[in-house]
Amino acid sequence: MMIPEAFRMAIAGRAADAAGYPDGDDWLAQLPSLVEEHLERWDLTLDGHAWHGENALVLPVLREVEPAVLKVTWPHPEARHEHLALKLWDGRGAVRLLAADPSTSTLLLERLDGDRQLTDTPILQACEVLGELFQQLDRPPAPQFDAVEDLALRWEEQLSQASVLVPRRLTHQANDELKALVANAPPARLVHEDLHDMNVLAPLEHDRGEWLAIDPKPVAGEWAYAVAPIVWNRAEVTAAAYSVRNHVRMRAEVVADVAGLDEDRVRRWTFVRLVLNAVWAAVYAPDSDDFRTRMILLAKAFSD
Repeated sequence: MMIPEAFRMAIAGRAADAAGYPDGDDWLAQLPSLVEEHLERWDLTLDGHAWHGENALVLPVLREVEPAVLKVTWPHPEARHEHLALKLWDGRGAVRLLAADPSTSTLLLERLDGDRQLTDTPILQACEVLGELFQQLDRPPAPQFDAVEDLALRWEEQLSQASVLVPRRLTHQANDELKALVANAPPARLVHEDLHDMNVLAPLEHDRGEWLAIDPKPVAGEWAYAVAPIVWNRAEVTAAAYSVRNHVRMRAEVVADVAGLDEDRVRRWTFVRLVLNAVWAAVYAPDSDDFRTRMILLAKAFSD
């Protein structure tokens, strides 16, 4: 099996995780045998060229005559419960899970229409779709999912030790907001914390609805926490806006309105996540000036 060179370069050199996940080079060496093992296990035949994201190789396959995709993901903490979330959603608002091997982060999924992506729609229309998906995906979480309130303990530490590359005013405000949001959080729900227009595709079958979410990063929290990704994506559209502040806040307001969310909590969670992105970039990607600067600009738009 030929591994796309761009995917190989993205994975190669990644360090092993403290939880025991393999490093990038070891995993790439295992990848061809992983694919062959699951093609045989699930009686699949390849049906086209592979594509990939940042962490997963996706292969179009046929299970008898049923079109599907085999998704093999470089194991990392955010992906370990993807199969559980898809099982709970059971195809309602999200891609349908057909089979899973959690031990190797390998999934068999229904095939969606890669030529019909939400990224091709106007941004505010995409925000309306996301708000509708928030409602479709909303349900109680399973106990296995990471809780936002637990993750917040690590985020508080990151914000309190922030780099000088991020304005101290923003990190202090974000830390205060984070503590207040967690202290007054509503009952937790199953939330896709990375739901944005690049993670939404159209189904092949019309009876599956118009749009379906993919690539879940599930957590137990509130949906107000999940609005931020559509704010920081589509940077080119933001850059073209007459007023960046009005434009990005309108994105968040549209999602909140359609999904029936508390707009104040949406604004505050979005601000916190933008500052956390800036802090992450300052610590782990100090050369990524453009990304860090953009996160700071967006955070300022939500800072009041």
